Amino acid sequence: MTLTLIHAPRARSSGFIWLLEELGVPYDIKVVGIRRGDGSGASDPGNPHPHGKVPVIIHDGVAIHEQTAICLYLTDAFPEAGLGPVVGDAKRGPYVSWLAYYSGVIEPAFVSKFLKHDVPRGTAGWVPVEETMAYVNRTLETGDYILGDTFSSVDVLFAGAFKLFWDSPIMIRTDALAAYVKRCTERRALARAAAKDNG
Repeated sequence: MTLTLIHAPRARSSGFIWLLEELGVPYDIKVVGIRRGDGSGASDPGNPHPHGKVPVIIHDGVAIHEQTAICLYLTDAFPEAGLGPVVGDAKRGPYVSWLAYYSGVIEPAFVSKFLKHDVPRGTAGWVPVEETMAYVNRTLETGDYILGDTFSSVDVLFAGAFKLFWDSPIMIRTDALAAYVKRCTERRALARAAAKDNG
């Protein structure tokens, strides 16, 4: 079995070092260049992502890209790690729903807010940040993690993003959210991942 993460330091792929450390499986990291938001950098011809982005994983010669697809793929491929409910588990439906919610609602909502672009209600598949965060905060009032009492790859996505945006005025912070981010980001696997982020 060979598993490689296509990675650029201080980018979305950093969270996938965390996920791989949580999974506890052997993997390699291939560092590539990417276009950065400040205009620096360039696409790397060695990156198999169709738009030169990260993360991508290569598992036994097969490339998988997009964050939520990678989460689902890896937790299905390595179910013994317990980071994603398997088919037949009662939490499987909520798990895949939260993964889709991250890529289809949370990220577009945050990007729209950051770019100061108001999307009129009903014209897009996402809602304003305030509405998404109200939903997340209500969820965290009833459990330690997004799926309740069990840490999963969903928490790698959500807690990682919330930590990144924590000091931004677009974050809707609550005590429950602060405790959640602290709980997730104090995990030993994240400390190991940070040491491997190459800068």
